Amino acid sequence: MTLELTVEAHPLLLVRAFVSTFEPDLAAYADRSPLATTAGAPPLSPASDEVRAAIRDLLRQAGFKPTGRSKPASEYLLRAQAEGGLRPINCAVDACNLVSLHSGLPISVIDLDQAEPPFVIAVASAGTRYVFNPTGQEIDIANLICLADAKGPCANAVKDAQRTKTSDSTRKTLTVIWSTQVLQSRTDAALAYYLALLIAASVRTEPARLTVE
Repeated sequence: MTLELTVEAHPLLLVRAFVSTFEPDLAAYADRSPLATTAGAPPLSPASDEVRAAIRDLLRQAGFKPTGRSKPASEYLLRAQAEGGLRPINCAVDACNLVSLHSGLPISVIDLDQAEPPFVIAVASAGTRYVFNPTGQEIDIANLICLADAKGPCANAVKDAQRTKTSDSTRKTLTVIWSTQVLQSRTDAALAYYLALLIAASVRTEPARLTVE
């Protein structure tokens, strides 16, 4: 069944989303990380200051401040790469991080078995917070565009919620590429690169059905 995703109308937001299936589970793909198997340069020019500024403008639109510890996740990956390279985690996260690093676009990946439909992308209301790591640290996501399930927000362009993160037992994931209308061609190139990495790892993918309201 195709996953349905409702997107609240937004003047800048451009979303690409798809579901990936790992059979029998993500642990079986331990030797298929794109960080270890991909060869050659991705079909993307390096992310420029203009790309980073466009993403920050997107997150600022509703009043969120994407600076300091709340900067876009794609900017953290640039620092990680400069400090010795990306650290392998699992096939799903590694593909996400590799595409995000090269495209400059923040990307979320959630475990669908840890989430409950319906799924909505909308700006989080004042006072919205969630735990984003195993130690229980929280992030204030008020005024930030977020993916939410029946239990509340669980992912965004800064930090995803701990409750829906992947594990060895993950079987299906939802990926959301967070982008802006001014970066449409770059977003489409990033999506194509992403799907190619997963196909090379024998991961089955299916587009999510997006409805803008």
